[in-house]
Amino acid sequence: MSLSDRDSKHLWHPLTQHKLAGPAFPITRASGIYLWDEAGNSYIDAISSWYISMYGHCNPMITSAVAEQMLRMDQIVFSGFTHEPAIAMSEKLMALLPENQQKVFLSDNGSTSIEVAVKMALQYHFNRAEKRDLLMAFENGFHGDTFGAMSVSGLDVYNGPFSDFSLEVKRITPPNGSNNEQVLEDLKKYLATGRVAAFVFEPLVQGAAAMQLNDAAGLSSMIAACHAAGTLCIADEVMTGFGKTGTHFASEQLSELPDIICLSKALTAGLLPMGLTTCTQAVYDAFYSDQLADGFFHGHTYSANPLACAAAIAAMDLLVSEEIQQNIQKIIDSHREFDAEIKIHDAVASTRQCGVIYAIDLKKDIPRYGKERDAILQFFMDRGVYLRPLGNTIYIVPPFVIQQEELQKIYEVLREALVAFGA
Repeated sequence: MSLSDRDSKHLWHPLTQHKLAGPAFPITRASGIYLWDEAGNSYIDAISSWYISMYGHCNPMITSAVAEQMLRMDQIVFSGFTHEPAIAMSEKLMALLPENQQKVFLSDNGSTSIEVAVKMALQYHFNRAEKRDLLMAFENGFHGDTFGAMSVSGLDVYNGPFSDFSLEVKRITPPNGSNNEQVLEDLKKYLATGRVAAFVFEPLVQGAAAMQLNDAAGLSSMIAACHAAGTLCIADEVMTGFGKTGTHFASEQLSELPDIICLSKALTAGLLPMGLTTCTQAVYDAFYSDQLADGFFHGHTYSANPLACAAAIAAMDLLVSEEIQQNIQKIIDSHREFDAEIKIHDAVASTRQCGVIYAIDLKKDIPRYGKERDAILQFFMDRGVYLRPLGNTIYIVPPFVIQQEELQKIYEVLREALVAFGA
C-alpha cells in the first residue's frame, strides 16, 4: 500500500473535510528548502511549512544541538525543577525581545501560548481586585484552536460551531493608515466601560486573514490608549516572530510596546514543538504574593522540554548570524523587485509585503477551501513548488536560507499561475 492509502485508514488531518478532499500528499524526506515525495520528486517549501522551518529542514546546526542534548537529558518536570537549556534559552531570548519583557512562561505550541496569555491577563486584573471580563481583538484575527485562543479569533470558517461557548470578545477593525482615527475612537468607546481586560492582536501582519497588514502607527496609538485605560496588550507573534517582518519581532516596529508576547513556530525552527509567553515585570508582580491562590496555576507536561530548548537556542544563534541577516535582506529586496513587476499584472487585484512575507490577491474570487483552490495548489506542486493559497490570496514566506535561483523559480511559477488562473 502507498503512504496515502495507509494514511486514509486511520488518520484525521487538520483543516480537512475528508469526504471532499483528495488523499494526503506523502512526503518521505525534507532537507534544506526542499521536500521529497515517494517518487523522488522535489518541491521548494515556499511557505516554510507554515512559517516554522525558516533555516531549512533538518538544519545540521539545530539537529546537532538537539542530538547532543538528547544524550544528557530528555524530559523532566518543570514544576519545581529547572535546567540549563531552559535558563540559557530564556537569557538568549530576553536579549532579542523588546526591552520591557522580563519573564517567560513555557508551554507546548502557539495556541497554548495564547491560552496562557489570556488567562494571565484575566487573572492579572482578578488579583488586583478589578472586575474586567471583556477581551478585544481584531476582526478576522486568528490566534489558535484551543478555547481561549479560539475566542479571540475572528474567522468563522474555523470557529463557527463554537461561537456560543466562547469568552466575551469585542472585535475591532484593524488600522490600515487611512482609518486610524476611526479605529481609535471605536476602541476608546469599549475602553471607557472599564471592562476590557486585554487587547489581543497580531502585530503588522494577520496571517490566517490572508496576510493582511495593519498600520504600525495606528496600532501603536491603540496600545497607548489601552495602557492609559489599564488594559493589557497581548501581541501574538507566533507567526511574525523571529525575523519574518524584517526585524527580530514585529513589536520592535511599534512605538508602544505590548505587555505580553506570544511565540512559537520559528522559535524551534520546526524541529520540535514549543510555545512560550513573555510578560513585563509589572504583569508578573501581580502574581507575586504571600497568597498561594494569587499564583498562576497553569502547567503543561512538556513545558521547557530540554530538547526543544536546545533547538530554540540554536535557532536564535542562526537568526542573529551575519549570514542569515544578509539573506533576510536579500529576500526582502527580491520581493520588492518582483512586486514592481507583478502588481500591474491584469490578473492581480493587490499585493503587499512585510519583510520576507509577500502576498498577491487575484482579481478572480476563489473560496478559501474547495476544488478551485485545490487546483491552484496542485498547479504549484506539479511545478515543484509548495504554496498553500488562502482563497484568492497566494503568499510566500520562504526559508531564510533560500538562494536567488530558487526564489526566482517561485516567482516564475507565480507568473504562470496568474496566466492559468487569472481569468
